[in-house]
Amino acid sequence: MRDSTRRALERAAELTRNNLLVDAMALAEPVILAADEYESAEIRQWLLEHADDFTREI
Repeated sequence: MRDSTRRALERAAELTRNNLLVDAMALAEPVILAADEYESAEIRQWLLEHADDFTREI
């Protein structure tokens, strides 16, 4: 996965934890949609492994 993609996902998780879901989606959606099939698989795996990043208390 590209570093820029990982940073976008990490930032989206941070925004989600701060109750800024619309902003998180606006950031993550274009990155996810632009990913090729290989990066999409890596994104799915990253999301599975980091689901708690989006929900844990800050």
